Amino acid sequence: MTDHAPHPDLWTSVDDLWTRLEATRAHAGREGVLLRILKLSEEIGEVAEAVIGATGQNPRKGVTHSWDDVQSELCDVAITALIALRTLTPEARTVFEGHLERVRRRSLGPRDGVAR
Repeated sequence: MTDHAPHPDLWTSVDDLWTRLEATRAHAGREGVLLRILKLSEEIGEVAEAVIGATGQNPRKGVTHSWDDVQSELCDVAITALIALRTLTPEARTVFEGHLERVRRRSLGPRDGVAR
């Protein structure tokens, strides 16, 4: 049987995860914010470990991961980054979408082809 229940959108999920983490965090204030941001380094390390494992670059271990593992770890990085952004501002969605649009314009030009 397929689950057809509606799934929360990205930003609802980010807010839900942030709320849970805020309720259970061991460190508050500036230290808590810094630790939340440092969590990104841990997740990026897991991406590196998965890539090394998927390519068999460690001769002692051989192939230990799949490219699906790499995809999963990249998703963890994205989720962790969005939660860190939400920790810095309740306006995470607006901040992210504005930044994404600036990067898109810088890289691809204006949507309508008219420079502004």
